[in-house]
Amino acid sequence: MPFNPAQLVVFILVLGLIIAFIQVGALTIAFEKLGLSAQSAFTLLFASLFGSMVNLPLFKVTAERPPIEAIPEQLRQWAEQVFARFQGQTLIAVNVGGCLIPLLFSYYLLVNHPLPITDALIAITIVSLVCYLFSRPVPGLGIAMPIFVAPIAAALTAMGISPDHSAPLAYICGTLGVLIGADLLRLRDIRKMGAPIASIGGAGTFDGIFITGIVAVLLA
Repeated sequence: MPFNPAQLVVFILVLGLIIAFIQVGALTIAFEKLGLSAQSAFTLLFASLFGSMVNLPLFKVTAERPPIEAIPEQLRQWAEQVFARFQGQTLIAVNVGGCLIPLLFSYYLLVNHPLPITDALIAITIVSLVCYLFSRPVPGLGIAMPIFVAPIAAALTAMGISPDHSAPLAYICGTLGVLIGADLLRLRDIRKMGAPIASIGGAGTFDGIFITGIVAVLLA
């Protein structure tokens, strides 16, 4: 099973964030706004966290290594380590914790809250566009985006479209907006990044999706 060393770093960082959120009660507040019991909330939480370590391979695409001059100087040492494992192809994979679980939970929220599908689609489209415009490919590393752009956009969009159900809509459009705008719409950039593996919702995106969902719900 493909494993990206950066996932371990993301895992540790997200675990630290989880502990911080728990200490201030932010997670409890967010999950209560989504109508989850404590047991269900923490099952979802740890399933997402440990699922972030699992990538399911889909297919490979031919790719090329970018010139070292295209990489920011402070990131070149890290990029060289990535390039050492690059052999002219990039494996496209899907991350369990950062893609599949958010998709399933978003579907659960959509089914269990009186949210019109058209409102959800409009909100997802708006946040996806924002994420695409603010995200940038970093050769050899992945897609980068300011971390609070997506949750703020999701919260504002949800409150504007459906004030009575802004919390679940903020989670749905926030998480799916990141997946679509910063991952799926950026797949064409993968061929020029020299990365051995590109995981949809994986390292570099999982932390963004996790924080987006929680912060968006808190703000909505």
